Amino acid sequence: MEHNNTLDYYNNYADEFYRSTVAVEFTAMQDCFLKKLKKGSYILDFGCGSGRDAKYFLEQGYHVEATDGSAELCKRASRYAGIQVKQMLFEELAVADKYDGIWACSSILHLPIDKLVKVMQKMTTALKKNSIIYTSFKYGNFSGERNGRFFTDMTETTFADLLQGVDGLEVEEQWVSSDVRPERSGEKWLNLILRKR
Repeated sequence: MEHNNTLDYYNNYADEFYRSTVAVEFTAMQDCFLKKLKKGSYILDFGCGSGRDAKYFLEQGYHVEATDGSAELCKRASRYAGIQVKQMLFEELAVADKYDGIWACSSILHLPIDKLVKVMQKMTTALKKNSIIYTSFKYGNFSGERNGRFFTDMTETTFADLLQGVDGLEVEEQWVSSDVRPERSGEKWLNLILRKR
């Protein structure tokens, strides 16, 4: 399963990944998501990595649950964000009508397309009606292993095709941005705000 290599990567390189992402300036994206939510809303940080975003959302007065598949990243994110981050695979999400927002920042892009459809359906179920998801994918048509991790890249067209398989979710906003890490500024990302109807 491609997934396991990706988890091994994050467990093996947890310190390096944590250091390279925890201090990245990301408030423009975070605030774009938060402005669509009421203060005090319930957010799931789904694949939270370093815990950077969970910590920011907590500091802004939101209720946050955070999960990650990597046991090592869960430890670091729990320490950094000051909440207990739950170790969980994306496919294990199994709640209904719980969250006002799901933040899946460069996380579910590690799933192959068939699993991605299933997980997005679970995410939709986990949201309250009229609630939102933010997610992001590397921009392009590649799918496979890259630098020890599995990636499914997306364009506006391929994502629209994927969404046909997910009931009750529509694109509210989408835009392409450059990577926020200076050494990767040549990389493009597809950002999406999705709304549960």
